[in-house]
Amino acid sequence: MKSWYTIRAREGGAEVLIYDEIGAYGVSAKGFLAELGALPDDAAIDLRLNSPGGSVFDAVAIHNALSRHAGTVTVWIDGIAASAASYVAMAGDAIVMPENAFLMIHDPSGLVMGTAADMREMAGTLDKIAAGMTRGYAARSGKTEDEIAALMAAETWFSAAEALEAGLATQLAEPVRIAANFDIGRFRNAPPELVEAVEPVETADPEGAETEPDIVEDANDVAPAPAPDAAPQPAVDDPGGDEAGAEAATASTKPTSDPAAIRAEAIAHARAVVDLCRLAGQPQMAGRFLEEDASLDAVRAALLDARAETAPEITPHHPQPGRSATTRPWGDVIARTFKLKDAVVGRGTNH
Repeated sequence: MKSWYTIRAREGGAEVLIYDEIGAYGVSAKGFLAELGALPDDAAIDLRLNSPGGSVFDAVAIHNALSRHAGTVTVWIDGIAASAASYVAMAGDAIVMPENAFLMIHDPSGLVMGTAADMREMAGTLDKIAAGMTRGYAARSGKTEDEIAALMAAETWFSAAEALEAGLATQLAEPVRIAANFDIGRFRNAPPELVEAVEPVETADPEGAETEPDIVEDANDVAPAPAPDAAPQPAVDDPGGDEAGAEAATASTKPTSDPAAIRAEAIAHARAVVDLCRLAGQPQMAGRFLEEDASLDAVRAALLDARAETAPEITPHHPQPGRSATTRPWGDVIARTFKLKDAVVGRGTNH
């Protein structure tokens, strides 16, 4: 199974790499924390980050564990530390950013299906999470919580120099080539120069040579939306998702020779597949669908079949707000959420 992190022992310490979405591929922070806890208390840790974020619950747990670690923790942002990953970075005794790296902070987001009460409960949960993260950023930067809250609400991207000035980094380093197998264009304020600079990770070197972590992304990845090695795939934001990607996948099928248009259409389709799988609680299936170039109708049908074969109760790796999934047949929820192309839904009203 892939993993979004790697922990490697080194003389006198350890190197920790988080090079994908935190909490992906069904691998929670539990395994990370177990491996981290096995290190000597005084071990020096070099934490290398290149991540668009991921599960905020897992990120908070990792941040707290690193903060408690007695040894020195040096964070190296090898490209991008966005969303939940930027909160993990705040646990470093030192935070080093190459001059062309970026750090982003924003409010956590989530997805819930249910009644108005369920949605209010989710909103309250997100408010609590945001408050805790605000305190963490404020403690590191020296800014007031109100200032940080405004920056989070605006989804603020910091260049290395801006992060240093804001107190969210402690040192600049030489520029590196940014490589990532996640889509940052989905963030509403992603800097255009960063979107253009991000390069998809190629397959492993045929010679088997190990690449430097500040040059290309590590091959040991994991995210709520898994991606096959053969092609870069978009990732999913903080603890929830957004159905907008699924709607965006209705890109025209009109043949075109424009490389930019072809790439945009491929990205839209990939994002839709990832969003559908994540909303269905089957993120691990996205990679197979993308490798097979399955249509959205085929993806929906396969997700319905997969849910029909599994137990109705959802048991995620961290508590979820709202009612238990057993209060409503999951197949009904999926059918109502992902309407098949030819379905016609009608509903009357009673007065």
